[in-house]
Amino acid sequence: MGFTKPIGHFNLQRKKVITLNTLYVGIDVSSKSNVIFLMLPNGDKHSNFSVANSHEGSIQLVKRIYSALTSHSLDIVLIGLEATSIYGDNLVYFLREDATLASFNRKIHVLNPKQVKKFHDAYNDLPKNDYVDSYVIADCLRFGRINKEVYIGDYRYKALKNLTRARYFAVQNLTKEKQRFINVLFKKYSTMTQEKVFSDTFSTTALAVYDEFESAEALANMDLHELTDFIIEKGKNRFPDPDAVAKAIQKAARSSYRLPKTVNDSVNQVLSISITSMKALESQIKEFDKAIKAQMELLPNVLISVPGIGPVYSAGIMAEIGDINRFENQAKLAKYAGLAWKQYQSGGFEAEVTRLIPSGNRFLNYYLCEAAFSLVRCDKEYSNFYHLKYKEVNRYQHKRALALTARKLVRLVFRLLKDNRLYCPAK
Repeated sequence: MGFTKPIGHFNLQRKKVITLNTLYVGIDVSSKSNVIFLMLPNGDKHSNFSVANSHEGSIQLVKRIYSALTSHSLDIVLIGLEATSIYGDNLVYFLREDATLASFNRKIHVLNPKQVKKFHDAYNDLPKNDYVDSYVIADCLRFGRINKEVYIGDYRYKALKNLTRARYFAVQNLTKEKQRFINVLFKKYSTMTQEKVFSDTFSTTALAVYDEFESAEALANMDLHELTDFIIEKGKNRFPDPDAVAKAIQKAARSSYRLPKTVNDSVNQVLSISITSMKALESQIKEFDKAIKAQMELLPNVLISVPGIGPVYSAGIMAEIGDINRFENQAKLAKYAGLAWKQYQSGGFEAEVTRLIPSGNRFLNYYLCEAAFSLVRCDKEYSNFYHLKYKEVNRYQHKRALALTARKLVRLVFRLLKDNRLYCPAK
């Protein structure tokens, strides 16, 4: 009985590469200090020490690495550290820019903490502390399973990423603040929020009504002509029928709950502060948009040619991808974005329903999914594809269709960036 080749691209033969002229440097990074383990080519310990996570501490680190390389006549240095939020970024920049190690073949790797943990678990008796972690990172490099150097590339992309991520968090905070505002608003104007008197709950006129009237009772008892004039003034005479709007507002106010004065006063304070917070966040987002626009002028942007992908989405996608040439193919880019599915196969069975991989760049995933949904509204090909996938299942229709549409968008993004050409929609 013969055996068929396993499905997938798994290489089951472990290839252990021992480089006799390489120094392995494992660094366990924290906010205050960095613990370092220098490992010789045969796996023996050269030294183990700690330095401050600062410019001066990094200078000491480089001097110790240089001394180890020269004293043992080594010409390759592999440096590894775990991805630890912001704490390792400055160290990576320093190691990349410092000229002390420029004459050596220097490679820097930022490792996934899950990968390091699994490697640590392979050792039966090792405790868990910073010195052991630095040893595990160094041995992980020596083991030879890490084959890609950390991507730094063009600093313009890093600068753009700082701006787009800051904008992302500002938008998330604004969304949360609006939800909190609506919850509190229900206490003051319960019927007004239920019936959605204003088409835009957060328009200038709506916010003025919420903020400037003491209570639902005060609004209900106001002279209708005065309320109409108020609507005309705050809406800058843009309402086609301000009298009808005023009547709807007053009707909703009359049927809203009446609050005790003490409670009503506290609700007014919360709403007023929340309105101030929302305006501040909106102002921040506008400033980020200006800064992002200025940064994008330094980079070629072919993605802006895709209908539905405006300056915000294109900047977010490009910031997270960086140089497209670091991805061998579109499948690697999709996996990096978390738009790849797990395979579940055993014997003759292969599952048809599988989940998306839990890893991936969540910011790139967000921008691709948002851009894909925007594209559904603007491009016939993507609209047809989305609705086709939507109808294929009875559960999670939108979530599944959107993920598949975003996966389709990855192929387009990869090709446009790779070829540096504009998008031509299908006719």
